[in-house]
Amino acid sequence: MLGEKDVAVRWNALKSHLAIARKLMRLGKPLEHLQAAVRAVLATGSPVEQVTTISRQLSYFGYLTFDAIVWANTIKFVTLQPQTATKVAKISNRFWAAGILFSIINGAAKSLRLANEAKRVQRSSEPDLSEKAGRETRLSAISAARNQTRRQLTIDMLDFWIPATGIGLANLNDGVLGIFGFITSLIAAQQQWESVNGK
Repeated sequence: MLGEKDVAVRWNALKSHLAIARKLMRLGKPLEHLQAAVRAVLATGSPVEQVTTISRQLSYFGYLTFDAIVWANTIKFVTLQPQTATKVAKISNRFWAAGILFSIINGAAKSLRLANEAKRVQRSSEPDLSEKAGRETRLSAISAARNQTRRQLTIDMLDFWIPATGIGLANLNDGVLGIFGFITSLIAAQQQWESVNGK
């Protein structure tokens, strides 16, 4: 029994240190999300997709900024009162949850637009072979975009439960959240592999 407790303590310590290291790697990310929000303001396209993209990027900026404060307190670079540290962590999780919700709305709007676009391309006439080839290329691009959007929606719907649990909207244990995180990591790794090496 005592040996099992020692093993549990070691694994919890490893989990905590990996989380701290991961937060260190994200210190420059808030600025990237701010830049992405500015780019989205200047972009053209679907108003719903544009607004949700801007909102998502600003939410992630807020999340990562407050998360950096949590990290700084954890490593004792700054010292926050326990109540303040809890409040900052909760604000961070609220921004994270908001960012994921905006991402889900964006993905749903994009899926609808791509489905309508695919129908429109399929219904278009094809007087010659070159136009038919162009149509097939367009349909293939739309299909790839739809698959990418579906994957991101799956990741978002699983990831949402992490900040939701952090702010008390849900009460999932670490095991369930770990499984969700493992699934989303596999999906993201597959996407990365395909983007580098092709299907």
